[in-house]
Amino acid sequence: MSDPEPCRMKHTEDTEEQRDLMEVKEESEELSEVEEKHHDKPGEKPLSRSKTKKTFLKKRRAKKSTTCTQCGKSFSTKQSLNVHMRVHTGEKPFTCDQCGKSFSHKHHLEIHIRIHTGEKPFTCDQCEKRFSNKQSLDRHIRVHTGEKPFTCDQCGKTFIRSSDLKKHLKVHTKEKPHSCSVCGKSFSLLKYLHAHQNTHTGVREYMCFECEKTFTTANCLKLHQRIHTGEKPYKCSHCDKRFNQSSSLKTHEMIHTGEKTYKCSHCDNRFNQSSNLKRHEMIHTGEKTYKCSHCDKRFNQSSNLKTHERIHTGEKTYKCSYCDKRFNQSSNLKRHEMIHSKEKPHTCDQCGKSFIIKSHLKIHMKIHAVEKPHHHR
Repeated sequence: MSDPEPCRMKHTEDTEEQRDLMEVKEESEELSEVEEKHHDKPGEKPLSRSKTKKTFLKKRRAKKSTTCTQCGKSFSTKQSLNVHMRVHTGEKPFTCDQCGKSFSHKHHLEIHIRIHTGEKPFTCDQCEKRFSNKQSLDRHIRVHTGEKPFTCDQCGKTFIRSSDLKKHLKVHTKEKPHSCSVCGKSFSLLKYLHAHQNTHTGVREYMCFECEKTFTTANCLKLHQRIHTGEKPYKCSHCDKRFNQSSSLKTHEMIHTGEKTYKCSHCDNRFNQSSNLKRHEMIHTGEKTYKCSHCDKRFNQSSNLKTHERIHTGEKTYKCSYCDKRFNQSSNLKRHEMIHSKEKPHTCDQCGKSFIIKSHLKIHMKIHAVEKPHHHR
């Protein structure tokens, strides 16, 4: 039986020889073009063929030595090429002595170190907010200018950051690459999966000192505390309404713009919130993801599950600010507080009578709807 190795070696040698021949041919053709360009013109000092060739080959080989063999990208210096090659090799020679994180560029390490030192040398001239690097400052300034350079090619929505556009695109692709190992639920972002996993572990390490309610993340606690402080930092650009969450502001502003980004994949209904779309699509699929841990009842919304489970636990989170009465739903608390405030937001357009509860107005309206018979003498 013959040894296949000599055949393989011969094939390799032939390939290398063909490559060399091709290179020589390319150089010869390019050199002919150069010679034609430098053809002697009247009044010009003639260039020798050997000098032309020498200059040409020097430039060509210099260019070749600064071109990446992996992706074909060219660089002005050999040093720039060497730095670029770390993209392909994964080499990260610069390591932080504080936390051990490594970087491919020295400049990136220098920016990272500012996390540990707390240094923020870049200041916004509009609001005096400070940043550790210029890129973050440039991105922040767009909040003031309103510039949103990144546009979705599916729906035309614009974004301040490219990372926000990438996240948004998953709405259209419905891509959810991150799955929970406990229940199999999938998420578009890893941070959403991490937050979800805390529902299984029961870890709620962030506690509100006002009402002792606990949360899975510091951000959830921060948003919750605005209920107590009354802080509403987000103002509508169309009216004077203010909100304690940016997401609530965005949803509200769609009332003014009429924008409904999220379309049902089963029918032509459109929604201004992805959560409303998800809730609607469950009508088509019949899906009820959320199961009560105390009984077999299932729900298509986590908020409905939470409300239901309070029947089992007896938990009454919402306390009246006028008296000691407590409620298991915020809507019940709001309705109760109207008794104290004498507020009656639901008014009959026929007779002007007002009601605390909308359902009471509907019952009342039936009085007007009943046709009174005419009495003939």
